[in-house]
Amino acid sequence: MSLNLDKWKTFVQSSPRNYSMVVMFTVLSQKMNCPICKPAHEEFLILANSYRYAYLHSKSLYFAIVDYEEAPQIFQQLNLNTAPAIYHFPAKGARRNQDTMDFQRQGIDADAMAKFVLDRTEVHVNSYCLDESNTLFEFRSGPSPTKLCRSNCCAFVDNASFGAPLHAQKQSRIFGNRTFWGIVCLCIVLAFMSGQMWNHIRGPPFVMTNPQTRETSFIHGSTQFQLIAETYIVLVMYAAVSAGIIILNDAAQAKTDPGKRRLLSCVGLGMVVIFFSLLLSIFRSKYQGYPYHFLFS
Repeated sequence: MSLNLDKWKTFVQSSPRNYSMVVMFTVLSQKMNCPICKPAHEEFLILANSYRYAYLHSKSLYFAIVDYEEAPQIFQQLNLNTAPAIYHFPAKGARRNQDTMDFQRQGIDADAMAKFVLDRTEVHVNSYCLDESNTLFEFRSGPSPTKLCRSNCCAFVDNASFGAPLHAQKQSRIFGNRTFWGIVCLCIVLAFMSGQMWNHIRGPPFVMTNPQTRETSFIHGSTQFQLIAETYIVLVMYAAVSAGIIILNDAAQAKTDPGKRRLLSCVGLGMVVIFFSLLLSIFRSKYQGYPYHFLFS
C-alpha cells in the first residue's frame, strides 16, 4: 500500500498493533533525480507481491511505500535525508538500528530485501514474478552470474591446491611460468577494474527492463549505479585494450618479416583505439556532460 500522512499515523504509528510493517521510503518523481530509486522500487514491489501470493491470508506482516512527494512530513519525522530506505516497524517494542536495511552492504535486489525481512520477522519470502500470461513463476531460483564466477574461482583454487601432491612436476612447470602468472594477474586486475567486487557488495540486477516499454538495458544511465551485464561489457573492453597492447609489444619484438610485423602492429593499434573509444563512449553515456570522446560520441 502507498502511505500518506493520515495512513502513516493510522497503520504505523498507532499502537498497540498485532502486525509488523516493512516500509520503503523513496522518491519516485523524475524531477528529484534519484536513479537508484526506480530499480529499488521495482524490486520492492516484486518482494511485496511475492509475499502476498505466498501468504494470502496472513495478517502478521504488511508492506508499504512512502513517496517523498506525497508525504514529506514523514521523512522529516524520521530525520530521513536519503532515499531509498527500508525500515521495519515491529509489532511490539521500539524500532532498533537492525530494523534499517543497509543497501550499501546488502544490495537492492528482491532477494536481499527478502533476507532482511527474514532476519527481522522470521518470515521467509521467495521472489516470484508474473509473466505475460499471469502465471506465477519463481523470479530468481538459480545463482547469479557473480556467484557462479566466485564458485568457479573457488573451485579452481581448490583444485590447484589439493591436486599439487599428485601433479607436482607438471604444476612446477605451470606455476613457474611467467606467462601463466601474467595471465592470472591480468585477470585479477580486469575483475577489479570492471567492478566485480562492487557487484559482490551491492548485489545489483543483471539487467534492467523498463516496465512500460519492456526495453532491456544492459548499461545503467547513472554514475552511482551499475548492472552486472555492464561490468562484463566493460571487462571485455578492458581485456581487448590489454590484448591490443600485448600484440603491439610482440610486434615490436618479433623476429619475422616486416610485412607480418606491420600487420600485427596495425591489428594491435586498431584494437586499442577502437575499444578505448568505446570505453569513453560508455563513460559519456553515464556521466552526462563529460567533454572528451574519440571515435564514438
